[in-house]
Amino acid sequence: MPEGPSWANLRVRSLFIWGLSILCDAVFSNTDSLVQINALVRGLSLIFLFACATSAMAEAPGDPKSVKQDDKGKNLDAKGDPTFSVKPDGTVDWYTYSGFRRYHSECHVCHGPDGEGSTYAPALKDSVKRINYAEFYGIVVGGKQDLGGGETKVMPALGDNKNVMCYVDDIYVYLRARSDDSIERGRPGKHEEKPQSASDAERACLGDNN
Repeated sequence: MPEGPSWANLRVRSLFIWGLSILCDAVFSNTDSLVQINALVRGLSLIFLFACATSAMAEAPGDPKSVKQDDKGKNLDAKGDPTFSVKPDGTVDWYTYSGFRRYHSECHVCHGPDGEGSTYAPALKDSVKRINYAEFYGIVVGGKQDLGGGETKVMPALGDNKNVMCYVDDIYVYLRARSDDSIERGRPGKHEEKPQSASDAERACLGDNN
């Protein structure tokens, strides 16, 4: 599967819980003072890491302009996050086209066609204007629950769904392209050919050796 932001939400939450548990043990245990001090230092250090990681995840997404490509031919922005490329004649890169296909296979039932949203799920083309790649990835992996207006809206955790996780970067770049209307609604009319590196990564992720 794509590495993503190191399973950001899950690991950040784990850091906080682990650090808090160490602090509680230090405060309420009957061990000698030196052991308590060491435990306090370890607990506070973990909570400090949690605060730093949370701050990083709260950063706004950067400029979606592609500045380089990785070894798989994926476009990256100045921050190194996945992004899209659209040529003057409207041709989109393969991964954006793949994202269109995967979004409409796995996401549109709740979030509406073309990332436009629905009566019970937000417009993801707008969401990616506010949340960065790490946050997007973390929500897809771990899910999310929103309470408000007397109702609960639940985004299921999809971390075990290979049909989503093997293409999560593609879905993200498609939504980024939709977020500033770099591509119109509907299937992109022109797209680049699928690179061999994408086929290889797909087979490796899905576990298909045929």
